[in-house]
Amino acid sequence: MRSLRSRTLWRVMLLLLAGTGLLALYNYHDSSHEIAEIYDAHLAQNARLLQGVMSLPLAGTERQTLYRAFNEALSQSGEGRPGHPYENKLAFAVWSDDGELHVRSPSAPSFDKPPQAPGFSNETRDAQQWRSFVLPVQAQKLVIWVGERYDVRDDLVGRIVRHTLMPYLAGSLALALLVWLAIGWGLEPLQNMARVIRGRHPDSLEPLQLVPLPRELEPMQAALNRLLSQVESLLQREHRFIADAAHEMRTPLAVLRLHAQNAAQADNEQERQQALGFLIDGVDRLSRVVNQLLTLARLEPASNRSHWKALDVQALVTDSLAELTPWMLRQQVEPDLEIASGDYLTRSDRGALEVVLQNLVSNAVNFSPAGASVRVALERQGGDLLLTVQDSGPGIEEARLERAFERFYSEGNPNGAGLGLSIVSRAVQRLGGDVQLSNRPEGGLQARVRLPVLVESQP
Repeated sequence: MRSLRSRTLWRVMLLLLAGTGLLALYNYHDSSHEIAEIYDAHLAQNARLLQGVMSLPLAGTERQTLYRAFNEALSQSGEGRPGHPYENKLAFAVWSDDGELHVRSPSAPSFDKPPQAPGFSNETRDAQQWRSFVLPVQAQKLVIWVGERYDVRDDLVGRIVRHTLMPYLAGSLALALLVWLAIGWGLEPLQNMARVIRGRHPDSLEPLQLVPLPRELEPMQAALNRLLSQVESLLQREHRFIADAAHEMRTPLAVLRLHAQNAAQADNEQERQQALGFLIDGVDRLSRVVNQLLTLARLEPASNRSHWKALDVQALVTDSLAELTPWMLRQQVEPDLEIASGDYLTRSDRGALEVVLQNLVSNAVNFSPAGASVRVALERQGGDLLLTVQDSGPGIEEARLERAFERFYSEGNPNGAGLGLSIVSRAVQRLGGDVQLSNRPEGGLQARVRLPVLVESQP
């Protein structure tokens, strides 16, 4: 693709040439019209002068002498003699009303008879185009014809056009050079920005701070800074994920290796089976950690509501709890679902909401004793949805409630990865809501998730 300077220059020059070309065309037609008017006026004026001369009160012999003097003077024009080249292109003739030719310029065309129509006309005589003016003089019984060849007018118009266009073309080239330099000067801030970006270290993600900066480049700098911030955020997420994975997997991998060694060095089948059982449990725990880490990584990006769809939260909660019920019954925990009457239609991220519910219910089941129940409640409060999950476990000390949402913080569950509530917090933030933990007076922990209700028309 051509440079911005070339693109701008060609467009400016094309517009300039087109505009001035239209003006030149208008001037050409206007000049042609004005020249025609001036020459027509000269033709009429010459005819009037001839009328005045021919109307002099002269005797017959004196008039003939005048005619001879006319013809003799006109015969002196031509090349090599003082005068003008256009003399032979201007002509006149005078007849009496009975058709007798009194006087005629040498350059005048031939006539079979005097013209009869008075005024201006265009005619072809002797293979030449003429502009004619006929003036009948009734008092002297004369017909005066004055004519001018059209090539005189065309030559004058051509000279005017040439004298106008040549400076215009030369000026256009000079103007193109000046516009080229002016555009380059105008694009200098953009070139400075490009040099600054090229000169930055690949690892540098600091925002651009170019001062002074034209207003037109401020959105570009803001967009670049926003992109750099997003790239830095992505890199931080990547580093955090790697650090989290390394932190959480180091110990389980070491334990798995120890169990594998114990199974290989077992003295009898019972010890081997015991070591393999520990190995399987360790693999299961590590699988849960990996799944939790991947879920947390998917929830990291900022909320993007463009893909959110209409969702019936009541149906989602019912279906999700139905899927979890067989597992809950195997854990000897009873599900208890309570949904208040109301409208639970909203726009939301179905996947994120399922993650919230599944993690809260799983966490409640893991901390509830056998024979207990886990209560899930859904209700409307004003413009919000309120999802509550309650268990019958030991709860959490008040001083440690805030830490429950920290990564890898596990309270009273040796098999936990400490990521469940952190995932819940991240997912609820993504959905634009908030989550709170509290101890129930009768015992157990209560998680309350408040989510805004978004109508279908909202972005």
